[in-house]
Amino acid sequence: MTKPDVKGFFDEATNTISYVVWDRTTKQAAIIDSLLDFDQASGRTATHSADRMIAFVKDTGLTVEWIIDTHVHADHLTAAPYIKSQLGGRTGIGEHISTVQKVFGEIFNAGQEFHTDGSQFDHLFTDGETYKIGTIEARAIHTPGHTPACMSHLIGGAVFVGDTIFMPDYGTARCDFPGGDAATLYDSIQKLFALPGDTRVFLCHDYKAPGREHHVWETTIGEEKAHNTHIHEGVTKAQFVKMRTERDATLDMPKLILPSVQVNMRAGEMPPAESNGMRYMKIPINAL
Repeated sequence: MTKPDVKGFFDEATNTISYVVWDRTTKQAAIIDSLLDFDQASGRTATHSADRMIAFVKDTGLTVEWIIDTHVHADHLTAAPYIKSQLGGRTGIGEHISTVQKVFGEIFNAGQEFHTDGSQFDHLFTDGETYKIGTIEARAIHTPGHTPACMSHLIGGAVFVGDTIFMPDYGTARCDFPGGDAATLYDSIQKLFALPGDTRVFLCHDYKAPGREHHVWETTIGEEKAHNTHIHEGVTKAQFVKMRTERDATLDMPKLILPSVQVNMRAGEMPPAESNGMRYMKIPINAL
Protein backbone atom coordinates (compact mmCIF):
# COMPACT_ATOMS: atom_id res chain seq x y z
CA MET A 1 0.00 0.00 0.00
CA THR A 2 1.23 3.47 -0.88
CA LYS A 3 2.88 5.27 2.01
CA PRO A 4 2.12 8.97 2.36
CA ASP A 5 4.74 11.34 3.66
CA VAL A 6 3.76 12.66 7.10
CA LYS A 7 5.03 15.60 9.13
CA GLY A 8 3.75 16.06 12.69
CA PHE A 9 3.67 19.40 14.54
CA PHE A 10 3.51 19.13 18.34
CA ASP A 11 1.94 21.83 20.51
CA GLU A 12 3.22 21.54 24.06
CA ALA A 13 0.52 23.77 25.60
CA THR A 14 -2.27 21.38 24.59
CA ASN A 15 -0.32 18.16 23.89
CA THR A 16 -1.79 18.27 20.39
CA ILE A 17 -0.22 16.93 17.21
CA SER A 18 -1.31 18.41 13.87
CA TYR A 19 -0.28 16.82 10.59
CA VAL A 20 0.64 17.60 7.03
CA VAL A 21 0.10 14.46 4.93
CA TRP A 22 1.10 14.38 1.27
CA ASP A 23 1.64 12.37 -1.86
CA ARG A 24 5.27 12.67 -2.86
CA THR A 25 4.45 12.07 -6.53
CA THR A 26 1.88 14.84 -7.01
CA LYS A 27 2.69 17.05 -3.98
CA GLN A 28 -1.00 17.09 -3.13
CA ALA A 29 -1.57 17.33 0.63
CA ALA A 30 -4.04 17.26 3.50
CA ILE A 31 -3.78 19.07 6.83
CA ILE A 32 -5.26 17.17 9.74
CA ASP A 33 -6.30 18.57 13.15
CA SER A 34 -4.77 22.02 12.85
CA LEU A 35 -4.45 24.27 15.89
CA LEU A 36 -5.15 27.95 16.59
CA ASP A 37 -3.20 29.28 19.56
CA PHE A 38 -5.51 30.60 22.28
CA ASP A 39 -4.72 32.25 25.60
CA GLN A 40 -7.74 31.77 27.82
CA ALA A 41 -6.68 34.37 30.40
CA SER A 42 -6.60 37.20 27.86
CA GLY A 43 -8.99 35.80 25.26
CA ARG A 44 -6.34 36.38 22.59
CA THR A 45 -5.73 34.14 19.61
CA ALA A 46 -2.51 33.74 17.64
CA THR A 47 -1.45 31.80 14.55
CA HIS A 48 2.10 30.74 15.45
CA SER A 49 1.29 27.01 15.29
CA ALA A 50 -0.66 27.29 12.05
CA ASP A 51 2.04 29.48 10.50
CA ARG A 52 4.63 26.75 11.12
CA MET A 53 2.49 24.35 9.09
CA ILE A 54 1.84 26.93 6.37
CA ALA A 55 5.55 27.65 6.04
CA PHE A 56 6.29 23.93 5.77
CA VAL A 57 3.67 23.47 3.06
CA LYS A 58 5.07 26.38 1.05
CA ASP A 59 8.71 25.37 1.55
CA THR A 60 7.95 21.80 0.48
CA GLY A 61 6.02 22.95 -2.58
CA LEU A 62 2.76 21.26 -1.59
CA THR A 63 -0.81 22.02 -2.68
CA VAL A 64 -3.45 21.57 0.02
CA GLU A 65 -6.55 19.67 -1.09
CA TRP A 66 -8.09 19.00 2.33
CA ILE A 67 -8.16 20.60 5.78
CA ILE A 68 -9.65 17.88 7.95
CA ASP A 69 -10.71 17.80 11.58
CA THR A 70 -11.16 14.30 12.96
CA HIS A 71 -13.84 15.59 15.38
CA VAL A 72 -15.01 18.65 17.33
CA HIS A 73 -12.00 18.99 19.61
CA ALA A 74 -12.53 19.82 23.28
CA ASP A 75 -8.95 20.78 24.05
CA HIS A 76 -7.85 23.13 21.28
CA LEU A 77 -9.29 25.48 18.67
CA THR A 78 -9.03 24.49 15.03
CA ALA A 79 -7.16 26.80 12.65
CA ALA A 80 -9.00 25.48 9.59
CA PRO A 81 -10.46 28.82 8.38
CA TYR A 82 -7.13 30.61 8.73
CA ILE A 83 -5.22 27.86 6.92
CA LYS A 84 -7.83 27.81 4.14
CA SER A 85 -7.43 31.58 3.72
CA GLN A 86 -3.66 31.14 3.30
CA LEU A 87 -3.42 27.88 1.34
CA GLY A 88 -6.84 27.04 -0.09
CA GLY A 89 -8.29 23.55 0.21
CA ARG A 90 -11.63 22.19 1.43
CA THR A 91 -12.57 21.85 5.08
CA GLY A 92 -14.04 18.53 6.16
CA ILE A 93 -15.37 16.67 9.19
CA GLY A 94 -17.58 13.63 9.82
CA GLU A 95 -21.26 13.86 8.90
CA HIS A 96 -22.37 13.27 12.49
CA ILE A 97 -21.14 16.76 13.35
CA SER A 98 -24.85 17.63 13.24
CA THR A 99 -25.41 15.58 16.41
CA VAL A 100 -22.66 17.47 18.23
CA GLN A 101 -23.95 20.81 16.96
CA LYS A 102 -27.46 20.10 18.21
CA VAL A 103 -26.25 19.14 21.70
CA PHE A 104 -23.82 22.01 22.17
CA GLY A 105 -25.96 24.49 20.27
CA GLU A 106 -28.50 24.05 23.05
CA ILE A 107 -25.91 24.16 25.83
CA PHE A 108 -24.54 27.46 24.49
CA ASN A 109 -27.97 28.76 23.46
CA ALA A 110 -26.49 29.49 20.05
CA GLY A 111 -29.82 30.64 18.61
CA GLN A 112 -31.58 30.05 15.31
CA GLU A 113 -28.79 31.63 13.31
CA PHE A 114 -26.56 28.68 14.25
CA HIS A 115 -27.22 25.91 11.73
CA THR A 116 -26.96 22.34 13.03
CA ASP A 117 -26.59 20.61 9.67
CA GLY A 118 -22.81 20.81 9.31
CA SER A 119 -23.12 23.40 6.54
CA GLN A 120 -20.27 25.45 8.04
CA PHE A 121 -17.87 22.84 6.60
CA ASP A 122 -17.12 22.38 2.90
CA HIS A 123 -17.56 18.61 3.08
CA LEU A 124 -19.05 16.05 5.47
CA PHE A 125 -17.40 12.64 5.29
CA THR A 126 -19.59 9.54 5.50
CA ASP A 127 -18.54 6.20 6.96
CA GLY A 128 -16.60 4.23 4.37
CA GLU A 129 -16.35 7.15 1.94
CA THR A 130 -13.27 7.00 -0.29
CA TYR A 131 -11.33 9.94 -1.64
CA LYS A 132 -7.80 10.66 -2.82
CA ILE A 133 -4.87 12.80 -1.83
CA GLY A 134 -3.01 13.00 -5.09
CA THR A 135 -2.68 9.37 -6.20
CA ILE A 136 -3.06 7.96 -2.67
CA GLU A 137 -6.33 6.23 -1.83
CA ALA A 138 -7.98 7.40 1.40
CA ARG A 139 -11.02 6.21 3.36
CA ALA A 140 -13.07 7.76 6.17
CA ILE A 141 -13.91 5.42 9.06
CA HIS A 142 -16.60 6.46 11.55
CA THR A 143 -15.11 5.78 15.00
CA PRO A 144 -17.53 7.28 17.56
CA GLY A 145 -17.38 6.85 21.32
CA HIS A 146 -15.24 9.77 22.37
CA THR A 147 -17.75 11.95 20.50
CA PRO A 148 -20.56 10.90 18.14
CA ALA A 149 -18.82 12.51 15.16
CA CYS A 150 -15.29 11.10 15.46
CA MET A 151 -13.91 10.03 12.09
CA SER A 152 -10.58 8.30 11.54
CA HIS A 153 -8.90 8.68 8.15
CA LEU A 154 -6.98 5.86 6.50
CA ILE A 155 -4.62 7.45 3.99
CA GLY A 156 -2.58 4.85 2.15
CA GLY A 157 -0.91 2.78 4.87
CA ALA A 158 -1.44 5.35 7.63
CA VAL A 159 -4.49 5.98 9.81
CA PHE A 160 -5.15 9.25 11.63
CA VAL A 161 -7.31 8.39 14.62
CA GLY A 162 -7.93 11.70 16.37
CA ASP A 163 -8.64 11.07 20.05
CA THR A 164 -10.00 7.54 19.61
CA ILE A 165 -6.86 5.86 20.92
CA PHE A 166 -3.51 6.98 22.33
CA MET A 167 -0.04 5.44 22.58
CA PRO A 168 -0.17 1.86 23.91
CA ASP A 169 1.28 2.89 27.28
CA TYR A 170 -1.41 5.58 27.75
CA GLY A 171 -4.58 3.88 26.57
CA THR A 172 -7.77 5.30 25.10
CA ALA A 173 -9.93 8.42 24.91
CA ARG A 174 -12.45 9.47 27.54
CA CYS A 175 -16.13 8.89 26.83
CA ASP A 176 -17.92 11.17 29.30
CA PHE A 177 -18.55 14.17 27.04
CA PRO A 178 -22.15 14.67 25.84
CA GLY A 179 -22.81 11.95 23.29
CA GLY A 180 -19.80 9.86 24.32
CA ASP A 181 -20.16 6.16 25.07
CA ALA A 182 -17.56 3.62 26.21
CA ALA A 183 -19.23 0.59 24.60
CA THR A 184 -19.36 2.48 21.29
CA LEU A 185 -15.68 3.39 21.59
CA TYR A 186 -14.82 -0.28 22.15
CA ASP A 187 -16.59 -1.20 18.91
CA SER A 188 -14.90 1.65 17.04
CA ILE A 189 -11.46 0.51 18.14
CA GLN A 190 -12.25 -3.00 16.91
CA LYS A 191 -12.77 -1.42 13.45
CA LEU A 192 -9.26 0.00 13.68
CA PHE A 193 -7.86 -3.30 14.96
CA ALA A 194 -9.20 -4.99 11.80
CA LEU A 195 -6.67 -3.00 9.74
CA PRO A 196 -3.35 -4.68 8.84
CA GLY A 197 -0.94 -4.84 11.77
CA ASP A 198 1.71 -2.76 10.03
CA THR A 199 -0.69 0.15 9.46
CA ARG A 200 0.93 3.29 10.84
CA VAL A 201 -1.19 5.00 13.52
CA PHE A 202 -0.95 8.75 14.06
CA LEU A 203 -2.44 10.26 17.22
CA CYS A 204 -3.92 13.69 17.87
CA HIS A 205 -2.52 13.81 21.41
CA ASP A 206 0.23 12.40 23.56
CA TYR A 207 0.25 13.00 27.30
CA LYS A 208 3.52 11.12 27.95
CA ALA A 209 2.64 8.15 30.15
CA PRO A 210 4.44 7.90 33.52
CA GLY A 211 7.97 6.63 33.07
CA ARG A 212 8.26 7.78 29.46
CA GLU A 213 10.68 10.64 28.86
CA HIS A 214 9.61 11.88 25.44
CA HIS A 215 6.39 12.65 23.60
CA VAL A 216 5.58 10.14 20.86
CA TRP A 217 2.67 10.17 18.41
CA GLU A 218 3.23 7.32 15.97
CA THR A 219 2.67 3.62 16.55
CA THR A 220 1.12 0.71 14.61
CA ILE A 221 -2.11 -1.25 14.74
CA GLY A 222 -0.11 -4.32 15.72
CA GLU A 223 1.48 -2.53 18.67
CA GLU A 224 -1.90 -1.22 19.82
CA LYS A 225 -3.53 -4.65 19.62
CA ALA A 226 -0.71 -6.31 21.53
CA HIS A 227 0.13 -3.70 24.15
CA ASN A 228 -2.53 -1.00 24.61
CA THR A 229 -2.97 -0.78 28.36
CA HIS A 230 -6.75 -0.29 28.12
CA ILE A 231 -7.85 -2.38 25.18
CA HIS A 232 -5.24 -4.92 24.06
CA GLU A 233 -6.43 -8.21 22.57
CA GLY A 234 -8.31 -10.25 25.16
CA VAL A 235 -9.97 -7.28 26.91
CA THR A 236 -13.75 -7.77 26.77
CA LYS A 237 -16.25 -5.01 26.09
CA ALA A 238 -17.61 -5.32 29.64
CA GLN A 239 -14.12 -4.99 31.12
CA PHE A 240 -13.37 -1.97 28.96
CA VAL A 241 -16.65 -0.21 29.76
CA LYS A 242 -16.11 -0.75 33.50
CA MET A 243 -12.54 0.59 33.34
CA ARG A 244 -13.44 3.55 31.13
CA THR A 245 -16.47 4.55 33.20
CA GLU A 246 -14.58 4.43 36.48
CA ARG A 247 -11.58 6.27 35.03
CA ASP A 248 -13.68 9.00 33.41
CA ALA A 249 -15.38 9.72 36.73
CA THR A 250 -12.00 10.85 38.11
CA LEU A 251 -11.10 13.23 35.25
CA ASP A 252 -11.47 16.99 35.22
CA MET A 253 -12.90 18.71 32.15
CA PRO A 254 -10.25 19.84 29.63
CA LYS A 255 -9.12 23.40 30.36
CA LEU A 256 -10.18 24.70 26.95
CA ILE A 257 -13.39 22.71 26.42
CA LEU A 258 -15.75 25.71 26.59
CA PRO A 259 -13.95 27.98 24.11
CA SER A 260 -12.89 25.04 21.93
CA VAL A 261 -16.31 23.56 21.37
CA GLN A 262 -17.95 26.94 20.72
CA VAL A 263 -15.45 27.62 17.94
CA ASN A 264 -14.97 24.12 16.55
CA MET A 265 -18.69 23.41 16.16
CA ARG A 266 -18.66 26.48 13.87
CA ALA A 267 -15.85 25.02 11.72
CA GLY A 268 -13.34 27.32 13.40
CA GLU A 269 -15.25 30.57 13.13
CA MET A 270 -15.67 32.68 16.25
CA PRO A 271 -19.17 33.27 17.71
CA PRO A 272 -20.97 36.12 15.91
CA ALA A 273 -20.24 39.68 16.96
CA GLU A 274 -22.70 41.38 19.27
CA SER A 275 -24.15 44.88 18.91
CA ASN A 276 -20.90 46.51 20.06
CA GLY A 277 -18.87 44.65 17.44
CA MET A 278 -17.17 42.38 20.01
CA ARG A 279 -17.22 38.59 19.94
CA TYR A 280 -17.67 36.68 23.20
CA MET A 281 -17.23 33.16 24.53
CA LYS A 282 -20.00 31.87 26.79
CA ILE A 283 -19.43 29.94 30.00
CA PRO A 284 -22.51 27.86 30.82
CA ILE A 285 -22.79 27.37 34.58
CA ASN A 286 -23.08 23.81 35.90
CA ALA A 287 -23.79 22.46 32.42
CA LEU A 288 -20.88 20.03 32.07
